[in-house]
Amino acid sequence: MFKKEEHTNEVRPRLCALLLATILLIISASIGSTSSYSFSASTEKSFHQLMNEAMTLMDQGMKNAPMTGDPDHDFATMMIPHHQGAVDMAKVELIYGKDPVLRRLAQEIIVTQQQEIVVMNARLKQVKNQ
Repeated sequence: MFKKEEHTNEVRPRLCALLLATILLIISASIGSTSSYSFSASTEKSFHQLMNEAMTLMDQGMKNAPMTGDPDHDFATMMIPHHQGAVDMAKVELIYGKDPVLRRLAQEIIVTQQQEIVVMNARLKQVKNQ
C-alpha cells in the first residue's frame, strides 16, 4: 500500500507538468508569437554551439524589442526573448545534461517560462487593444 502511494506521489507531479506544458503550448499557439524567433535544439550541434545560438537569439531579441517608453510594455517586450532564451537553454540541457536535479530544473524552467511568456504576450495584446 505504501509503495503504491509513493509511486503515485512520484508520477503525479510529472503528469501535472506534462498536462500544463501541453495546455500552455496550445494557448501560446492560439495567441501567436510577436517575433520570428527560431531555435531548434538537436544533437546535430554540440552543447556549446546550441548554447551560443540560444544566447545570440536571446540577445538579438532583447536588443530589438520595440520600446515605447512605457515601463510595463518595455519590461514585457524585453522579458519575452529573455524567457525564451531560458527555455531554449533548458532544452539543450535536456538533450545533453546528465544530472537528474538539473534536468528536472530544466523541465520546470521550460514549463514556467513558457507560461510567463503566454501571460506577457496576452498582457501586451490586451494593453494594445485598449
